Amino acid sequence: MARILTGIQSSGRQHLGNILGAIQPAISLSQTPGNDSFLFIADLHSLTTVKDPVARKENLYATAAAWLASGLDTSKTVFYAQSHVTECTELTWYLNCFTPFPMLANAHSFKDKSDKLADVNAGLFDYPVLMAADILLYDAQWVPVGKDQRQHLEMTRDIASAFNRHVGQEVFVIPEAKIEESIMSIPGTDGLKMSKSYKNVVDIFLPEKALRKQIMSIVTDATPLEDPKDPTSCTIFTLFSLLSTPEQKTDLAERYRAGGLGYGTAKTELLELILSVYAEDRKRFDTLMTDTRAIDEALVVGAAKARPIAQATLGRVRSALGF
Repeated sequence: MARILTGIQSSGRQHLGNILGAIQPAISLSQTPGNDSFLFIADLHSLTTVKDPVARKENLYATAAAWLASGLDTSKTVFYAQSHVTECTELTWYLNCFTPFPMLANAHSFKDKSDKLADVNAGLFDYPVLMAADILLYDAQWVPVGKDQRQHLEMTRDIASAFNRHVGQEVFVIPEAKIEESIMSIPGTDGLKMSKSYKNVVDIFLPEKALRKQIMSIVTDATPLEDPKDPTSCTIFTLFSLLSTPEQKTDLAERYRAGGLGYGTAKTELLELILSVYAEDRKRFDTLMTDTRAIDEALVVGAAKARPIAQATLGRVRSALGF
């Protein structure tokens, strides 16, 4: 049996990139016989950027609703909010004491913002250690990560190995990265990687009018309507191909190359495809967000499953350190 752990930060609502790149693959892995899945909402991580308590609570609910609306079976997984299992914050302190300063100074999450140090809080600097605690607390063997998180997973391995060597015993399981090369990056409306921080997302759970506005904002080139177009260089087509059947993809590609297809028409077809593919998910999401009691219940049950495992790991750590 392989124990797999995936976390998604609740710094905002989950977009199409999160759904395709993390949530759906994680749900698929959780349905594979023999897998033991821990799926969590990294709401403590979100505090590095989102300080407003109302916004953070709303983001927590929206993130949980995205998981549940996408078909997560909580009876077959351990689904919880990071902040509901506070053992991870205690473990973070222990790991901090085994983490070299230069390692954190070289982390992409810090270096990308180090030119404006006044905007960098200690939580952001320490982000990789909290992530390491999230993973090591549950003896995770496999951690699905995107390309941008590969470095943090390597840090987790280094910190755990250093700790094990220091105490002279295998306190921590050393996790392995599980990377799906085909879904590393989903393009946003500007053609760059879809990201909340870039404000270029497609939020499939928005009301139809707001979703249409996002789709219509996708950046395209200036090729005239009547001219042939290259589907492989178009964000609209890329997103369409991720959701369509092979037949739908081939048909749209042929119409791109034939000419006479406007980008506005292609955007409308992408919108209609999203509304069709995610029709039931959108209904479930709206129901969950209208009455959040089902979300609260799911997270309470999940934390109750996670906590004994976290406490056992923390017990090994405390014993090894002489506490």
